[in-house]
Parts: sequence; C-alpha cells; structure tokens
Amino acid sequence: MIQITLLGTGNVATHLFKVFHTSDNVKINQVYNHKEASLSPFKNLVKTTTKLEELEESDIFIVALKDDFMEETIKKIAKPTRLIAHSSGSLPLLQENCRNAVFYPLQTFSKNTAVDFTEIPLCLETEFEKDYAILENLAKSISKKVFSISTSQRKSLHLSAVFVCNFVNHLYSIGEDLCKENQVPYSILTSLITETAQKATKNSPAQVQTGPAIRNDRETINRHLSQLSSANFKEIYTLLTQSIQDKHGKKL
Repeated sequence: MIQITLLGTGNVATHLFKVFHTSDNVKINQVYNHKEASLSPFKNLVKTTTKLEELEESDIFIVALKDDFMEETIKKIAKPTRLIAHSSGSLPLLQENCRNAVFYPLQTFSKNTAVDFTEIPLCLETEFEKDYAILENLAKSISKKVFSISTSQRKSLHLSAVFVCNFVNHLYSIGEDLCKENQVPYSILTSLITETAQKATKNSPAQVQTGPAIRNDRETINRHLSQLSSANFKEIYTLLTQSIQDKHGKKL
C-alpha cells in the first residue's frame, strides 16, 4: 500500500484524488489547500488541512497546484527524507532540499468530466534513481501508459499539447461561433471532428492534411475570407493557411 499526500484541489488534483481514492494499492493520508472552502468535497473522505506545517508523513507527496505556487510550496515542505513530485508539464525537475520528482499526467482535465486514467500517459522523472521505482509503482497502479520523460522532453510535450489540445479547442470555439451566427447546429460538425482526430492519431497529421490551403484553392480561400466579419478570425484563417502552405511547399 502506497501512502500519499495530495496538495491541491483543482482540476488535476481532483481527478488524481478520485483515481487514487478508488485504488486498492493507494491510501491518501491527507489533502491540502490553503482555502478551507476548497477542501469541503474531501472532508468526509480523508484528512484535510489548510496548514503546510500540519502535513503528515507519506511515501509520496504529490503537489498539483498552479505553476505559480508550485516551487514556493515545495520549498516550504521540503525535507531530505520526503519524496515530493510536482504535476506540472512546464516546470523542470526542481532542486529543493528533498527527493525531487515529477508525476505529470498528460491530459486535459475538467472537474466534472470523467476520464479513464488507465489510458492517460503518466510522465515520470526523479532526482534519484532509487525513487523512480517508487513513483513507477504508483503510476502503474492507475495507468497502463507510464513513461520515463526528462525535463526537456516534458517541456516539448507540454508545448505540443498546447497546439494539439488548447489551440485546437479554440478553433472548435470559432467554428461554433460561425455556426451560431448562421443558425447552423454545431453538432453537424461532430462527425468531422471525430474523423479528423482519428486520422491524426493513426497517421502522420501532415500526410492526411486536406482543405483549400493544401490544394492552393485561391477562389475558395478568398471566398472564405470575405465571409468572415471578424478581423481576428480573418487573421487566424490567413495565418493558418500560410502555415499549411509553407509546410507543404505551396504558395498563397
């Protein structure tokens, strides 16, 4: 049985809590947040605290806070005997006075949206080799996809994730806005979104690129630009069209 202390109550921390709480191999000793109100969903399930000095010892401390508070918090709780893993994709392996580690789930999380943790890649890094086995044991208790990833690799993954997740979702939002403007159900695009995502995971995305940009269909491109009333949307359309054509050796 691996004993953990979880610091944080946000999206990532909430999902980690749910999966660890239902695991037969993990015991959550405590959940920490500096705001009492944020701890209310956990109070009847585990011990909670708003004070870092009240943290009890565990095999692993997982710090799933906003990046702005991560380093400062770890510095405050660091002890040479403590194995402390942060969950950030963009922060390096810290060099605090503890056994530094990273436990990074590569997924987009919303508190009320269920996820299948067995399919979520967990990216691990430890300062000391002997600690990797401990972290790996914890990771494999909840996921089938566990990877040893260095700081530089993780930073690249996090950047890639912003492109394939956050930016793509923003483009979905633009598509939804355009549908609403013209009284078209956004749900009509669902099949297209699904098919595009499936093709991009089964092939190199560059090899399955379609659309007027890669065809250099100037008539369609100009017609689309004339349809867009938002200067911001026009700029995005033009920039992405140019990027696609640069990638594939076309000219706008």
